[in-house]
Amino acid sequence: MARYYRYKLPPWARNCLIVAEKVTLPILLFQLVRTLFFPTTLDVFLLGLIVGVFIAFYLEWI
Repeated sequence: MARYYRYKLPPWARNCLIVAEKVTLPILLFQLVRTLFFPTTLDVFLLGLIVGVFIAFYLEWI
């Protein structure tokens, strides 16, 4: 099976991926602060989802 290679994507898709990668950390921090002050089930679920996406970007799985 071939490895995912982001540079073979069309330029518009690659730009969307780069923007999503750059925006993930500020959204993660905002959601962390929100979850600490107003913990609800939805906030905890969103925080886990955003942490997973951030780790996937960090380890270059996406």
